[in-house]
Amino acid sequence: MHYELADRLVIGIASSALFDLTESDAVFREQGEESYRAYQEQHVGDPLRPGTAFPFIRRLLSLNDLGDADDPLVEVIVLSRNDPDTGLRVMRSIESHQLPISRAIFMQGRSPHRFMPALNMSLFLSAHERDVREAVAAGLPAGHVLGAPYEDDADDHDLRISFDFDGVLATDASEQVFQEGGIEKFRAHEVTNAGVPHDAGPLRDFLANVNRIQQREERERRKNPDYRIRLHVSIVTARNAPAHERAVQSLKGWGVTVNDAFFLGGIDKGRIMGILKPHIFFDDQQGHLASTSRTTPSVHVPFGKLNEPAAAPAVPDA
Repeated sequence: MHYELADRLVIGIASSALFDLTESDAVFREQGEESYRAYQEQHVGDPLRPGTAFPFIRRLLSLNDLGDADDPLVEVIVLSRNDPDTGLRVMRSIESHQLPISRAIFMQGRSPHRFMPALNMSLFLSAHERDVREAVAAGLPAGHVLGAPYEDDADDHDLRISFDFDGVLATDASEQVFQEGGIEKFRAHEVTNAGVPHDAGPLRDFLANVNRIQQREERERRKNPDYRIRLHVSIVTARNAPAHERAVQSLKGWGVTVNDAFFLGGIDKGRIMGILKPHIFFDDQQGHLASTSRTTPSVHVPFGKLNEPAAAPAVPDA
């Protein structure tokens, strides 16, 4: 039976982001691939523990109750470097945790990110930095999941998603102005261009797809006044006035929305995250994530000039 992905929010998830692979990764590093394969086979019936992105994925999939069982709003597909044999433990763990994930790609020792366009994916999450950087370098929307797994509150049924703005929802063009000319040149540039929407960054389309689910929730609330909105979106950015206006106008120009905006002007984002408690936060700067990842499932989006590898020092002529 033909299954169409075009009208769904499709996420690619590596097993390293979905589950806690600390023990099995240690076997691979210390004893090699054959021992790793034997270890996974020996433990195939032992469910893997939830990983850093597990609460986000679980809650996102729970929103499928807004649609028909055979026509879900959200599709999550495993994209894995495991071979099919070692991938059995991943799929059995998915079943054990009762996650409605039935589709997977297993490619022994190779990153499957190049299949993202064919699968209409607007996001790929992995705990393997190299895979994420390769995907982003290919122009694909991907994020490197950071930190240890977090305790999930089973009584909290909401899903809170937070984004940085520059280098995540927008390109890093204005960030480059700041890096080259400082804060005053950046502010003047943003005021001059306040009515000119930024070019879209790597996760703009992901936000647009999230908005479609929010619109479905709003229609449900109108039909059923007792329905409680679960999906909430915010931006948490180092921008402040007067640079905030261009960010707001860009969102409007793109036809996307957020529920809340935090224009922090250099205030530590980690302090805000400790109260906001998003289930996932996307930022392009590792310096910000060093703070947020202590309390919040955080994702590094290695996009833009700041994330380019440092150039090798010039070698003087002999």
